[in-house]
Amino acid sequence: MKKWTTLVAALMVILTLVVPKESQAEDGVTTKGQIVAGVSFRDQPSTSSNVIRMLKANEIVTVTDYTTPSWFQIKDAQGVKGYVSTNSKYINIISNAEIIYGVNFRTMPTSEAGSGSKVIRLLAKGEEVLVTDKVNDNWYKIEDGNGVIGYVSSSSKYIITDFSVIKPNMPLGDEIEAVISAGQGYMGTPYEYGSARNDPSTFDCSDFIQTIFWDALRLSLPSDSAAQGSYVRSLGPIVKDWTTLKRGDLMFFSSYKGAKASDYAGVNILTEPITHVGIYLGNGQMLHTYSVESGGVRIDTIDGKQWENRFLYGGSVLR
Repeated sequence: MKKWTTLVAALMVILTLVVPKESQAEDGVTTKGQIVAGVSFRDQPSTSSNVIRMLKANEIVTVTDYTTPSWFQIKDAQGVKGYVSTNSKYINIISNAEIIYGVNFRTMPTSEAGSGSKVIRLLAKGEEVLVTDKVNDNWYKIEDGNGVIGYVSSSSKYIITDFSVIKPNMPLGDEIEAVISAGQGYMGTPYEYGSARNDPSTFDCSDFIQTIFWDALRLSLPSDSAAQGSYVRSLGPIVKDWTTLKRGDLMFFSSYKGAKASDYAGVNILTEPITHVGIYLGNGQMLHTYSVESGGVRIDTIDGKQWENRFLYGGSVLR
């Protein structure tokens, strides 16, 4: 019995050394940036804050957060934390992933024979790369440390990623689901009219929409519902019949004028002030927040409710 116990223990050690573990895939990966030109390293995300020092060209820093569209939170080589402008004149993101097990770096996102995909080289364990696109569930588009662009398996057996700072381009369906998932993560968050932007402890309707697009995709939308409506209109045709909306479309509404459809007769959808916004989930449901009494972020049915009468138009910001 002792002999078998010893043999099993030896086999477990061998497997631990040889087989890549998905459970190890979350440890240690960070997003790194390279300073392009001298820029102020500040103690707060504001140009009026104190300057810790000047960052020099070619310095490598760890980017820990994308605080606002204008500011990265970073940590320098000495471990000092602060903020730097996101402007590409000053900083360039150079990696957000690490290879944890040798894997083929290919010219196309496929390994099928006869597809024309060629192996550029073998990416080695420990290499840091930049994931720029999620092509599908199986492949990432990446740039290696030499600036070569190609494709690698997205399996966590081979690569670990840090998408908390920079979000790669994804298929449209994945982007929509990411936004909705971010929104559902705030279910029950209290409502506050005029809530502070960049503070997710409370939301009004437009702050909620702005936050979930930022959380999911690092996409910066206008901060009020009227401006969000104008932005959607600027992107292309709008949807006037809510029943033809697609999952992930934004919905814009007028003020409450009464419980009957006739109370909204004659409303010009293009000139009527927008006072509310939500995101369509499909199947006649909307994710939004609109009052303290309603309980904050919630899902509501549209058909036969006030929302059907108040609806002006909708459309997607993801195209």
